[in-house]
Amino acid sequence: MPSPAIWDVVGIGANSVDYVYRLPAYPEPDGPNAKMRISNHSISCGGQMATALSTCAALGLRAKYIGATGTDDNGRRIRDELARREIDSTDVVIRDVANQFAIILVDEHSGERIVMWDRDERLALRTRELPEELLIATRVLHVDDVDQAAAIAAARIGRQAGVPVTSDIDRITDRTEDLVAAVTIPIFAEHVTPTLTGEADPERALRKIRRRHDGWLCVTLGSRGAVLLDGDRLHHVPAFKVEAVDTTGAGDVFRGAFIYAMLRGHEPADVLRYANAAAGLSCTRLGAMNGVPSADDVQKVMRETPVRK
Repeated sequence: MPSPAIWDVVGIGANSVDYVYRLPAYPEPDGPNAKMRISNHSISCGGQMATALSTCAALGLRAKYIGATGTDDNGRRIRDELARREIDSTDVVIRDVANQFAIILVDEHSGERIVMWDRDERLALRTRELPEELLIATRVLHVDDVDQAAAIAAARIGRQAGVPVTSDIDRITDRTEDLVAAVTIPIFAEHVTPTLTGEADPERALRKIRRRHDGWLCVTLGSRGAVLLDGDRLHHVPAFKVEAVDTTGAGDVFRGAFIYAMLRGHEPADVLRYANAAAGLSCTRLGAMNGVPSADDVQKVMRETPVRK
């Protein structure tokens, strides 16, 4: 049996400091978009896990972050931001290197973005640095796929102790299938499942994964919402109709809100609806962690905003 829960959610994974630039169009090597004036720029904290946990905390959950940060100004910036958002980071590892950062180019008309990032390899979280006693003292363990060896080890510890383990699976590597097997609720980015299964259709892809995984299986579909396979029943919930300003971090916000709704005991379709509302709302704001909504904001979207047809 798992230890008594100290936290609602413990997250293991990446953080970043993002330099966000809004542009009047996507840049091109030739023509009128080869040079353009920046419409707006800002610095925002983000990263897959840090943003997901910020969402959990904003919605009222007790959240703890485990990951590596640098000793530079950006490392201090992310630690200060986690503290400001009341996310426990007492077990954060600090390395004497520059923190992960990203340069994000956002099309001001569509809100779609291009992300260019850099991360010193020495920021990788090592398996031996995992505080095992905390991985089972939580209601949910959430991992991303950045430091996969640590994520897989943590997920196996949590799952063996009976702790639900959710995930952010955003890429394909030689360890992706191990990560999927280790967690109880894999949440895939849309581009992952076709490569993983050979099936372009999300439903067919999830049913193929079902042959070797018995938990909830979820795929985020961006402006088309999300799908979740619960046993043999597929739930497809459309996205809310919002005017996107910046889609950075929307998937991370989705996962944080998914965890919140799941812990509230919502049914699968209602979990997706709540997570879609939070993710959609985050797209109306610049930045990843800056786009994290409050519970009141999410409820307002669900009451007043139509879904996409």
